[in-house]
Amino acid sequence: MDVLPELGFYGLAGHTSTPRDLLDQVRDGERLGLGAVFLSERFTTKEAATLSGAAGAVSERIGIATAATNHNTRHPLLTATFATTMHRLTGGRFALGLGRGFDLLFDVMGLPRITMAQLEDFIGIMRRLWRGEAVAGHDGPAGRFPYLRQDPSFDEDIPIMLAAIGERTLEFAGSVADGVVLHTFFTDETLARSVAAVRRGAEKAGRDPESVRVWSVLATVGDHLDEEARLRKLVGRLATYLQGYGDLLVRVNGWDPRVLERFRADELVRGFPGAFDAIATTEQLEHVATLLPEEWLAASATGSPENCAERVVEQFSAGADGVILHGVTPAEAEPVVAAYRKIRPAGMPSGPDLNPGRR
Repeated sequence: MDVLPELGFYGLAGHTSTPRDLLDQVRDGERLGLGAVFLSERFTTKEAATLSGAAGAVSERIGIATAATNHNTRHPLLTATFATTMHRLTGGRFALGLGRGFDLLFDVMGLPRITMAQLEDFIGIMRRLWRGEAVAGHDGPAGRFPYLRQDPSFDEDIPIMLAAIGERTLEFAGSVADGVVLHTFFTDETLARSVAAVRRGAEKAGRDPESVRVWSVLATVGDHLDEEARLRKLVGRLATYLQGYGDLLVRVNGWDPRVLERFRADELVRGFPGAFDAIATTEQLEHVATLLPEEWLAASATGSPENCAERVVEQFSAGADGVILHGVTPAEAEPVVAAYRKIRPAGMPSGPDLNPGRR
């Protein structure tokens, strides 16, 4: 089966208590010809290095990327070693994806909040270590490190990706990263503006704007899924994002902030003890659905597999280089992938390099 380097999926999308499920998901992804698996991190049963190693061990072709882990939760030498190990384990299929994370979470963990200055400094450290250089007497935004070194013989080509939402962070990502992962529930207009911001940042930094690979993240919730699953993967997922960082998502999409205020003021939402996509009942999700405008939920792929495939193509028309089918396992996405193959745009990549951080 022909490989589709432009399509990816999230392994263990959302919450899970059974991380072993990732093994079959990666195998299914390869069987379907998907180009990449992206691995998020949660401080429960989704530790990024462990999941990355598992994905590499059961695959031969698919690209693997963290999307994302945080640089402040591991020592730089440990992160550099993790990435180098994955790079060699997979024969060059791994990309290290980083993100800003959540300030409040870092506050309660006793970790410093992440800044763009820290990320730029940290990325520079990684690239020096992977080139076999010693980092001596370093005192910068990422920290103070008397001496860091891996191996002087190293000359590793490991892409670095950044997950980003806001325009300033997107421009920054374009200036320093090899690839960028956007966010779920971006409107087509927001997607186009986001891609433009990445390209603009690259150009300002004197880089080739087209060299930075931009992945959109498309909630793919077709009618071939049962109703409860559709509610959880669409309504539950969007509601969970609105719980965590609704102001940012509403602002970048140009949505009405008064709708977000009404959502937060709802009695169920105000007192809800966790993430809607993890613990809400069907009845609770049905109630939450009444609080969310159709316009907001429409920033996704829904309906028949054919409709979902058309939405994927529209992501490319809006400027994305790759599309991550979010919220579904490869097995759940199979009808959509089959429909997409029938309308796949001409000129899509077909080369042997499936690293998601490279074009």
